[in-house]
Amino acid sequence: MSLRALIFDVDGTLAETEEAHRAAFNQIFAQWDLGWNWSVDDYRTLLKTTGGKERMRAHQATLPVGERRLSDEEIASLHKEKTAAYAAILGRGDLELRPGVAELIDAGRKAGLKLAVATTTNTPNVEALCQCCWGVSALEIFDHVAAGDMVDNKKPAPDVFLLALEQLGLPPEDCIGFEDSRNGVLSAKGAGLRVLVTPSAYTDTDNFDDADWVIPDLTRANLPPELA
Repeated sequence: MSLRALIFDVDGTLAETEEAHRAAFNQIFAQWDLGWNWSVDDYRTLLKTTGGKERMRAHQATLPVGERRLSDEEIASLHKEKTAAYAAILGRGDLELRPGVAELIDAGRKAGLKLAVATTTNTPNVEALCQCCWGVSALEIFDHVAAGDMVDNKKPAPDVFLLALEQLGLPPEDCIGFEDSRNGVLSAKGAGLRVLVTPSAYTDTDNFDDADWVIPDLTRANLPPELA
């Protein structure tokens, strides 16, 4: 079994981004005067629903009768503003890659491996993270980016990993997927990939029984032989 490509999730896998996402949501909720404010516990629960617009719908479904409901058009507009707020937060440089990420990507590149992203988040968020953490655009780090705004179904559906494999032109057995959440593992396994998990601050209680490897982070000492 050869290894020819590494396919990375973004949020929680490359960096602990979720607090920046939560702050951006709450900032825009306040600007819209919705009376919504997602706590850490709220967001931990909401992350089980993939996609920002989908999370807003999931939250809205729990509101008491009579409270304001957003239309799909309003949710789309709010999410667009939230994406800009998130980019502004990352633009301040207040985010670092998780341990071992930069080194593994650099080693993979030097070894001639292809590098790709398969994420539920949208393309502008991938760009914001790469600019924040590497100072360059996403396609200067990764050969391909498969993002949530490019597929019909988000994780745990396999669509985004299947898209990444299509972009790479490789079979799943030649690749390893990197994830931090159960929904991500289910998505990657559904595409036929081997999956390595590094649980994040918001996913450390998820069930990872389906993963091939579960390690604390991507530092070299923790990596399986296939990657060390």
